[in-house]
Amino acid sequence: MNEVIVIASGKGGVGKTVFAANMGAVLAQRDAKVLLLDMNMGLRNLDLCLGMESRVVYDVADVLSGVCRLKQALIRDRRFSELYLMSAAQGKETTGVEIEKVTALYEKLKEMFDYIIVDAPTGIGRGLQLAAAAADRAVIVAIPEYASLRDADMVDRILTDYGITKRKYVVNKVKADLFGQGSFPSLEEMSEVLRMEMAGVIQYDENIHIAANNGVPIVYKKGTYVSDNFNHIVDRILR
Repeated sequence: MNEVIVIASGKGGVGKTVFAANMGAVLAQRDAKVLLLDMNMGLRNLDLCLGMESRVVYDVADVLSGVCRLKQALIRDRRFSELYLMSAAQGKETTGVEIEKVTALYEKLKEMFDYIIVDAPTGIGRGLQLAAAAADRAVIVAIPEYASLRDADMVDRILTDYGITKRKYVVNKVKADLFGQGSFPSLEEMSEVLRMEMAGVIQYDENIHIAANNGVPIVYKKGTYVSDNFNHIVDRILR
């Protein structure tokens, strides 16, 4: 069954977009046909994480408004034969975008792709509502900070209200040496607050950020502990 998976976060700076890019790359390495869809209208970054910013001509707003055909906005990643990007609009608001049009777009995309990974805007506003329209699954990315934990819980409540029953969370940027000091929520505390299953933990590694800044999903290099961890997390998400 082809699926729309929305990647969300309540707080900025948690690594949501980098996670979305790497999840898409993992699935593409498994020979799935994958679309990374940036729905962060006005503040797109997914193209940068993939190193494809210079190749964006049309975006999702152009598709929704009829400025271009759907296929014109699809950009294939040359490193992964089955990975595509549809970029968000830069500097455009979502005021005129109708949820019905987004839902219809998702249905068309599900006919073309095995997985549509949607990078949602941060927070719980209308942008999240649009991004999560008719989504089949949701992944909430959080970091071990109390503010992030509270915001992740609120996003979970909103996605529950939208009827998304398959929801899991990922804890990103974990520094193991800081746990047990009482200054940060432990994994046990996070699991008590969040009402979903945890899909995995990603240790803080500057190489992840270096790769993203250079437009390369870090999982592109197979056989590393980071790549193996991402693969295990994706397996748990899809269970």
